[in-house]
Amino acid sequence: MSHDTPQVLMLVLLLAGLFAGLASGFPVAFVLGGVALLAAGTGLLLGVFDPSFLEAFPNRLFGVMTNETLVAVPLFVFMGVMLERSRIAEQLLEAVAALFGRVRGGLVVAVLLVGAVLAASTGIVGATVVAMGLISLPTMLRNGYCPRLASGAICASGTLGQIIPPSIVLVLLGDQLGNAYQQAQLKQGVFAPETVSVGDLFAGALIPGLGLVLLYLLYALWVAWRQPERAPALREASPRSLVQLLRAIVPALVLIGLVLGSILAGFATPTEAAAVGAVGATAFAALYGQLDRGRLAAVASQTVKVTSMVFAILVGAALFSLVFRGLGGDDWVHRALTALPGGKWGAILAVMLLMFLLGFVLDFIEIVFVVVPIVGPVLLALGVDPVWLGVMMAINLQTSFLTPPFGFALFYLRGVAPPTLTTGEIYRGVLPFIVLQLLMLAAVAAFPSLATALPDLLYG
Repeated sequence: MSHDTPQVLMLVLLLAGLFAGLASGFPVAFVLGGVALLAAGTGLLLGVFDPSFLEAFPNRLFGVMTNETLVAVPLFVFMGVMLERSRIAEQLLEAVAALFGRVRGGLVVAVLLVGAVLAASTGIVGATVVAMGLISLPTMLRNGYCPRLASGAICASGTLGQIIPPSIVLVLLGDQLGNAYQQAQLKQGVFAPETVSVGDLFAGALIPGLGLVLLYLLYALWVAWRQPERAPALREASPRSLVQLLRAIVPALVLIGLVLGSILAGFATPTEAAAVGAVGATAFAALYGQLDRGRLAAVASQTVKVTSMVFAILVGAALFSLVFRGLGGDDWVHRALTALPGGKWGAILAVMLLMFLLGFVLDFIEIVFVVVPIVGPVLLALGVDPVWLGVMMAINLQTSFLTPPFGFALFYLRGVAPPTLTTGEIYRGVLPFIVLQLLMLAAVAAFPSLATALPDLLYG
């Protein structure tokens, strides 16, 4: 035990340094890499770290550069930003709001439905929340909607892009879980390991994602029925012609068919489908006269910023993961999870609780790149279905966008909401939707076929 003491101390310092660095507000990618290098250097001086682990870092970087799956990230980001900047998403929301606004609670229903459609065609949280916050929130408040219900519905509908495919969360999770699944099988002596793909996760997340939309809608309709003063019918809803409705809805439906349909049908990989979606969004922007040089440059600039952030964090997380393993961290995690009461289910519960709590302070990208490579191989070695685990993690990570005080969806809405809507009202507004997300998480845990039935049907 005394021999392990310096190593345990270094692991504690590594994790403490990580959280201290994140709390300081320093860029996450540099925190991950910097803390890892400091820990590796100290470990070398104490004789508890093997420098050969760092020799694997260039291979990790090369693997990231040649990973075709990750190419889908900038393409999906481009598609989502193009839909937002070309006002296609805005026109869709206005059309659906006009369609449902004359009934009690209709605007909340419209927000949730449009959120689901945008999720299935973009997978970008920020674009959805900002667009609906700018367009629907003033209208809802002006017509007497409860500020908490309005803000909660907008934030929750925006986060649907994290669970309804195509989703950047699912792309990143699929990549990390695929690596973890192969590691788990190799450690068990399986030298021809099976793989889990992003397409498997897309299919697995579809039913739970649509189920979550249904829960949101039932809650909104229940509130409108029990407390009609919180969700009245719009007094100023202007009717739209069938042509106007089709003009707004067709682009999103076509993109869903091109992107999601081609993936689920097996005609295209997620990366190929993302490329088709990016081209399709650009074509619709041009068709509707919303594409010019300035807008295209703005879309490209935003895509580069988001993609750079994702890959910088991935590089930092790869270095952190190597140092963590070099200090014996994966062995300690394996011992800790396998020693928990309840066996496999005890380990799953502990990991889900950890990810939920981390969602209060960390972004989903950081959780995927740091936590999943550490706990994934352990859970998968215990016989957990990789698709089911990925869907469970995705629903759990979705709450990281809603949980106060650092939920990204809350920040996005706060940035565009009028001053009369307080931050406290936004926080209280999302609480019922967090409960609904946890209910869906419990449903998938109790009935794994919700996540595994469709992939089994499509891909055998």
